[in-house]
Amino acid sequence: MTAIKHALQRDIFTPNDERLLSIVNVCKAGKKKRNCFLCATVTTERPVQVNVVKVKKSDKGDFYKRQTAWVLRDLAVVDAKDAIKENPEFDLHFEKVYKWVASSIAEKNTFISCIWKLNQRYIRKKIDFINVSSQLLEESVPSGENQNVAGGDEEVVDEYQELNAREEQDIEIMMEGCEYAISNAEAFADKLSRELQVLDGANIHSIMASEKQVNILMKLLDEALKEVDQIEVKLSSYEEMLQSVKEQMDQISESNHLIHLSNTNNLKLLSEIEFLVNHMDLAKGHIKALQEGDLSSSRGIEACTNAADALLQCMSVTLQPGHEMLHAVKQQQQRFSDLREQFARRLASHLNNVFVQQGHDQSSTLAQHSIELTLPNHHPFHRDLLRYAKLMEWLKNTDYGKYEGLTTNYMDYLSRLYDREIKDFFEVAKIKMTGATKEGKKFATLPRKESAVKQETESLHGSSGKLTGSTSSLNKLSVQSSGNRRSQSSSLLDMGNMSASDLDVADRTKFDKIFEQVLSELEPLCLAEQDFISKFFKLQQHLSIPGTPMSDAEEVDGGTLSRAHNTGGLQSMSSENHMIRQMMIKIFRCVEPELNHLIALGDKIDSFNSLYMLVKMSHHVWTAQNVDPTSFLSTTLGNVLVTVKRNFDKCISNQIKQMEDVKISKKSKVGILPFVAEFEEFAALAESIFRNAERRGDLDKAYLKLIRGVFTNVEKVANESQKTPRDVVMMENFHHIFATLSRLKISCLEAEKKEAKQKYTDHLQSYVIYSLGQPLEKLNHFFEGVEARVAQGVREEEVSYQLAFNKQELRKVIKEYPGKEVKKGLDNLYKKVDKHLCEEENLLQVVWHSMQDEFIRQYKHFEGLIARCYPGSGITMEFTIQDILDYFSSIAQSH
Repeated sequence: MTAIKHALQRDIFTPNDERLLSIVNVCKAGKKKRNCFLCATVTTERPVQVNVVKVKKSDKGDFYKRQTAWVLRDLAVVDAKDAIKENPEFDLHFEKVYKWVASSIAEKNTFISCIWKLNQRYIRKKIDFINVSSQLLEESVPSGENQNVAGGDEEVVDEYQELNAREEQDIEIMMEGCEYAISNAEAFADKLSRELQVLDGANIHSIMASEKQVNILMKLLDEALKEVDQIEVKLSSYEEMLQSVKEQMDQISESNHLIHLSNTNNLKLLSEIEFLVNHMDLAKGHIKALQEGDLSSSRGIEACTNAADALLQCMSVTLQPGHEMLHAVKQQQQRFSDLREQFARRLASHLNNVFVQQGHDQSSTLAQHSIELTLPNHHPFHRDLLRYAKLMEWLKNTDYGKYEGLTTNYMDYLSRLYDREIKDFFEVAKIKMTGATKEGKKFATLPRKESAVKQETESLHGSSGKLTGSTSSLNKLSVQSSGNRRSQSSSLLDMGNMSASDLDVADRTKFDKIFEQVLSELEPLCLAEQDFISKFFKLQQHLSIPGTPMSDAEEVDGGTLSRAHNTGGLQSMSSENHMIRQMMIKIFRCVEPELNHLIALGDKIDSFNSLYMLVKMSHHVWTAQNVDPTSFLSTTLGNVLVTVKRNFDKCISNQIKQMEDVKISKKSKVGILPFVAEFEEFAALAESIFRNAERRGDLDKAYLKLIRGVFTNVEKVANESQKTPRDVVMMENFHHIFATLSRLKISCLEAEKKEAKQKYTDHLQSYVIYSLGQPLEKLNHFFEGVEARVAQGVREEEVSYQLAFNKQELRKVIKEYPGKEVKKGLDNLYKKVDKHLCEEENLLQVVWHSMQDEFIRQYKHFEGLIARCYPGSGITMEFTIQDILDYFSSIAQSH
């Protein structure tokens, strides 16, 4: 180990100006790696720096290299693991813990002891030596004050000191003066010793010679000490004087501090008093306004409003802790409370009187408005009350109980007032509706039984009995459609004549105008009242964004209609918006029932009125929802729109049911069915009403239901018809449907229009073939036999050799159909077709022309067979194609 230590000193530490003091051979704990050395070193230059260096043998040779160095000052803990039992393991805690295992316990103990000594001498830092034997530390404790801290290896360090450059130079000069200095070191040492003794003796003689001077010096020192004593006495007296001055200055300082503290307290007290006076002092003018102010005039209302605001500010002052304990503050707060209570009571009483007076004033104008279909204007009343809006806000913030009581009283008074106004308004609307309708019926209907007239009059006034508008209007249409159907249903004849349809249009137009006027009067009334409630009662309206989904809705045949419930939608509303809704619902509680009654009356008068009502109501609902989807008006109109939509659906269902219940006469021809004509009227009316309407989709769905019902029941009636051929019923009615759809250009019924045209064409062709039949019956049978032989394989030119189909038989059959007989048969056919067809559709010429084409086609077919099967025979028909054209033309002109 000594050899290694010298090698490390020479190769590693001497070049770095370091001395190696201790070394230990270690390896890392728990890992099988090559051994390394931990070295404790100090630098040769001052200030001395102590390091712990890790040295490792190089992999490429036998020399050692410096791997890691730690400064001893960074060492925090030395853990020897066990102070009693010998253990080669130990830990050094630098920035992290390094665990080592020494090759021998002696090296470990020597290294730890060296670390202890170096710390005591150079660093004196608190390094914790734990689990270290006390003997190792006791060996290093110094035995005297002048003794060095380090021992052992450190003593060696103290004995060995390198010569500096000057010492080396002096030694060289001395050695040059003595030739045997190198060869005889002992003689040289003796010489040096003798010279040292000579120098010591000279020093003693010099000291003894200077004794007199020393005595003089001692005397001077004594005199100096006396002077020092005198100075100390003077300083003591000065100190006593300064002490008294200090005490006086301390008293002055304390007095100044007390004066400053008193001034500070006075300023704070003045600030608090000014704060209370400025913020809790109500002007006499305000007090007088609150106690005696005139709440009827604008100037008085303004003075009361300012006084109320000032009172609220005084009562809302944020007091500092302790202010409430002041008697004056308590007294002032009580005074404010009394003023608030007194003014709130006076304000509530005055506003209640205003509400009552408004009810009486408005009642006096009801008679004037009942003549015309208008609602009284509440704007003057709202304008007068809005002067109190700020006072209502003050009351809401200061006395919510009285504010709530005023709200309730306002709703009670206004609900009764609006009930009278709205009910009278709707009564006028009903009178105008029923009056217009009765006047129309008086000129439109034929004389009927007295009981029937009485029953209709009662139904129009809303009493017992219900007049189904669709039935009455459709019955009138059935009379209009054809005079040939008069024998089919006597009840249809009794209901009206051609002028009834015109009067129905006038009645419906009148109803549409009345209904629109009703909605136009209600809408601004509700909006104005809602706006007034929001402003007067200081309730902030939270408007929803137009186009957003409503909180509560009902899906009715594809239309989303707002429903006014008190559960789902209110969950997302604020309490103030909810309060506005509740107030509007109570004030206008009669609006929805009255609208429903008016709608029911309109449906009784004529179920087609539901078309007008659906369009008008949808438009007003759409307008209201664009303003505020959750408003009272929007939800109320939405509820009524549901009823209107149901009536519309009921009207469609009734028409379909009437189609299914149609019965035809067995003795007369069918012609255009009543419900086909009724569909035409419905479609024309609906197109005029729903032009640019928001709910066009509802009409399109109704169209599809109706047209399917029309198609189905036309086929049903055609199958049941006995007098008129099925093809005629189908052909005429589908031609009428096709013409109607082509004229009205209903986009959603394009497919049905094509279907109607196809059915008309198919049944026209079928009827022509069926009616024309076999005009040359025997000739037709003959050629059918010819075609059968050809089909069996007989060549066409060999058919004439068949006994039953020879030329003589052909001439015999042709001879039976001269031109005169053919014309006579065609004339009878024309009469038969004319008897089948109705006059409304004017299809006789169309059918007759189709029969002409079919007859010519058969004629050409027969001639073709003759030319192919009897070539060169010279056999021809006894009439030509021109003769056929002349026959058909002359017959048509003669009739």
